[in-house]
Order: sequence, then structure tokens, then C-alpha cells
Amino acid sequence: MSGTHKKGIMGGTFDPIHNGHLALADCALRQYDLDEILFLPAGNPPHKQERPDGANSIQRLAMVRLAISDYPHFILDEEEMHRRGFTYTKDTLISLNAKEPDTDFFFIIGADSLMAFDTWYHPEIICKYCHLLVARREGADDTMIYRKMVHLQTEYHASVFFLDAPSIDVSSTVLRHLCRERHSIREFVPDKVADYIEKNGIYSKRQK
Repeated sequence: MSGTHKKGIMGGTFDPIHNGHLALADCALRQYDLDEILFLPAGNPPHKQERPDGANSIQRLAMVRLAISDYPHFILDEEEMHRRGFTYTKDTLISLNAKEPDTDFFFIIGADSLMAFDTWYHPEIICKYCHLLVARREGADDTMIYRKMVHLQTEYHASVFFLDAPSIDVSSTVLRHLCRERHSIREFVPDKVADYIEKNGIYSKRQK
């Protein structure tokens, strides 16, 4: 991989997208001098079926669009949302590389995803079509991460780099819970996203 352009990829269900996602993408953009970041909301990932307390696909897509609207280098890519059946990262990367053969792609993942990378569908193909940017938190013990990086480099010829991530303690799971309990999440998501969630009553119903 030695393209003339460099793009980051932020994948996920984004249920909902929050400030942590945006801060991580911004760090990747700056630290690795990327041209832009593609936000790829997952359509139907095999490891995360649609949640009874979650937003639907249209709502998740709308929230991402609103969240990144003020970031000129953040781009919404709807490819996975329109794919039938399960969506796999390796298929997305093959498609992106076919469309943009002169672009190097940097797939942004957390340390937890790195540790579970061997369980992903065809990790060897994923490593062939992108670099991995692994977010690490300040003060975390990187010993296990280093070992995993070496393993992936040996096993799959992976190109793995560290990404210094901001310490923003927030998760989509917690935000959904706060919404169900009628608590405000405005400090954790962009105002446009908070307005959309409130207007449409997303996450407001308690699970039975």
C-alpha cells in the first residue's frame, strides 16, 4: 500500500455517535496527516444485531450526518448501510480499494477490537487492504497491545500503528441507558444529535 491519498475509516453502529468518536477521528486526521475520515455506519454487522432499545438504520445514519456536518474533512459513506445481508469489514475494504486504488486506507480501531482481531471475518484480507490505527489511552499498559501487534504482523503481515486517543470516558451503551432514564446526554454528543434524539424520542422507551 503506497497510495497518493490517505483516508481514515471510522466504522461502527454509532448508536448513537458521540463526542468520543469525533475526537478519535480528529486525532487520526491530525496525527497521520490524513486527507479525510470516512464514517461508515454498519448496516447489519453479524456481531451486533439490531437492538430493541436502539435506533433504526435511518436514524443512525441521520445522527452521523448531523454529527459530522461541521467537520469539512469528515465524510459519510453509506455503503454498508445499503448492503444486503451481513456486512463484513473485508468486503467494505475490497470495495473501497477497487474504487480508489491510489488511496491508502487507515482503519481506526480500539484496543479491545485489536485484541479480538483474530476472530474477525478474514483478518488476513483486512490487513491486505488497510493499515490499522489502534487507539490507546494515556497511562494504559501497552504490553498486551504490543504483543498482539507483533502477532498480527507475523501472522497476517499487518501494518499496525498506535493512535494517541483522547481520554473521553463515554460509550454508546451508557448513553442509551441515560436516555431511557430521562437524563440529558448533551455533554456527550453534538447539540444537533441531542436535538434529533429528543425530537424523535429515540432511546426513550425502557426495555421490557
